[in-house]
Order: sequence, then structure tokens, then C-alpha cells
Amino acid sequence: MTTSQRFVIQEHTNPDDLHWDLMLECNDILQTYRLGKAPEEILTSPATAEKIFDHPMRFLTYEGPVNDGKGNVKIADLGTYQKTESSDNSIHLGLDGKILTGEFLLSHINENLWQFEMLK
Repeated sequence: MTTSQRFVIQEHTNPDDLHWDLMLECNDILQTYRLGKAPEEILTSPATAEKIFDHPMRFLTYEGPVNDGKGNVKIADLGTYQKTESSDNSIHLGLDGKILTGEFLLSHINENLWQFEMLK
């Protein structure tokens, strides 16, 4: 039986950029992907997802200043997920969030670049 784990998507703003970080609970860290679209947009079209450094668990619930006050994060979506399938090139996720609910796929494109999309 697959155990549900937590996820969060944080809206990350700074003076030169707006993006969203998808963070997936994995043991004692958050595997993090930088998304080019808001959760609502991912419901209708795929987003680029750049694999970036893992974040500490405290970011599951954190909202506030980051990067020495040069940026700010707020929670855009949160909930639980289950990995339904996984390989080196794809990760199938069942998400149960406030916005993202259903089956999603992270597909590896190259190096740190992935695509994140809802499966219809």
C-alpha cells in the first residue's frame, strides 16, 4: 500500500521574477521543482519544472520573506500526494490538494528540466 505524503506549492516573488515551487515530501526533505505556471494554469496546460535544490521540511508551512528579504513566498496550494509509478524519466503522482487534485505526471526532458502536467 502506498502511503500519502505532503506537498506544497509556494508562489515565490522577488523584484525580477515570479515563479512557483512544487515541493514534495520525501523522507526528511522536500524535493523541489521550480514551476513556470501557477497551479490553476497547470489544470489546463503543462508547465516547465526545473529540478532545483531540496528544501528543508519547514517550508511545508512557511510563508514570508526569503533570500535575505529580497523575495517572498506564500502558499498557493497544499495537500497530500502518492507516487503511483516512478522511473528515472517519469513520476506519476496522485495529488489531493486545494487546487491540484487528480493524476499528474512529471516527465524528464533533459538534465534538470522536467514537464509537469495533469493527466486527463
